[in-house]
Amino acid sequence: MAVAPLSAPASRPEPAPGWQKGYAFTGDSVRLCWHEHHDPRVPPGRPALLCLAGLTRNGADFAPLAESLGADWRLIAPDLRGRGESGWARDSLTYVSLTYLRDLSLVLDAAGVDRFVVIGASMGGLLALRMTTAHRARMAGVVLNDIGPAIEPAGLKRLQANVGRGGNWMTWVHAARELGVRNAAIHPDWGLHQWLAFAKRLCRVGPQGRIIFDYDPRIAEPFRLPHGDAGADDWAAFDSLKGLPVLSLRAELSDVFSAATQVQMQRRLPGLTAVTVPGVGHAPTLMEPVAAAALREFLDDIKRGEAR
Repeated sequence: MAVAPLSAPASRPEPAPGWQKGYAFTGDSVRLCWHEHHDPRVPPGRPALLCLAGLTRNGADFAPLAESLGADWRLIAPDLRGRGESGWARDSLTYVSLTYLRDLSLVLDAAGVDRFVVIGASMGGLLALRMTTAHRARMAGVVLNDIGPAIEPAGLKRLQANVGRGGNWMTWVHAARELGVRNAAIHPDWGLHQWLAFAKRLCRVGPQGRIIFDYDPRIAEPFRLPHGDAGADDWAAFDSLKGLPVLSLRAELSDVFSAATQVQMQRRLPGLTAVTVPGVGHAPTLMEPVAAAALREFLDDIKRGEAR
């Protein structure tokens, strides 16, 4: 049987200063890569920030976050299997949450992480909820970025339609311009500079010298299964967060995470901090002033609590 490559042939922008890479191998021979920003000034007992990106995204999404928080926190940003610098799976049906959760356990152990705060965007937020099954005792807090236990059908349909959708451009500017058109409703105020940065986090230079998406297009295949993740009870997982600090960020223009769901989350978890990020859709980058301020205040509260 042919062995899948450890990672897709790729040429990527250079990582930001201060980032290091770590690797772990799964039982099905997929090489997992995580990106780590670890400033020696960060106290060794402070929880790490486990940063989980959305469905088609990778750890590069959190490079700007490291620039703003890296002096105070150790950041661990994994590339899930099939994304970024992690390997592509032989079996496309392993691109499901159960396998991702097993992979994340390997990353946490390989990185030597004892306690952590999860920052999860979109699918990364769902994984954050589901991590409570195996890791609740190690979790020091959770940030859910434009996601909750209930997903709006229209938004889910849009996301499913976009997964695996082709992309092939001559230059980064071509990629940035088309991605800007495709996603104009999500970041309506962005200009070319922002879309170029977006493209360089989402894409890579392929073996033919053209710009392509930086993920295995087969991650879309499990969506074609009749029941998908029907076995997951995300409301029960959410309820298990009781006693943990939880921050819920909702994009004002989101078609995935509704205001009604966020209100229901507040009712079920009275200590939850709920913030709406104005002027953006699914999902905020966490660099928006409202999101950045809410995140920093939330993390400062965790620091103070850990110090007591």
